[in-house]
Amino acid sequence: MKRVFSAGGVVYKCEKDQLKILIIATKDKTVWSFPKGLIEEGEDEKEAALREIKEETGIEGRVVEKLGEVSYWFVMEGQKYYKTVKYFLVEYVGGEVEPSWEIDDVKWFSAEEVMERLSYRSDKEIFKKAIEKIHGIYTKT
Repeated sequence: MKRVFSAGGVVYKCEKDQLKILIIATKDKTVWSFPKGLIEEGEDEKEAALREIKEETGIEGRVVEKLGEVSYWFVMEGQKYYKTVKYFLVEYVGGEVEPSWEIDDVKWFSAEEVMERLSYRSDKEIFKKAIEKIHGIYTKT
């Protein structure tokens, strides 16, 4: 078994008083998730999250805070992996949506649409944490 570590983020922006969340599609647009990727040797997990978001989506962001992590097993080319993904809440700061070769699509959706589209229960749990944090940011007086 090989252990791997990734980082990614729930990227958000407010557009005309509407909350928008960025998600990516893989596997012929059948799997929707958040942008993420492997943490490179010597790289900080926050830096990795921002780099992966930019590489996969063309979007630049700013880490607001850590949301948590999820771990899971998978098998690829006969090798068993145990992967831990560290997720961050990321505020959009610039860039245009431009999917990389690694993914099939990337789009901004409303929070309701994101919850409907996300493919994995673990992503939905991270997303619930993100929504709580975002509402906290926008309800501060």
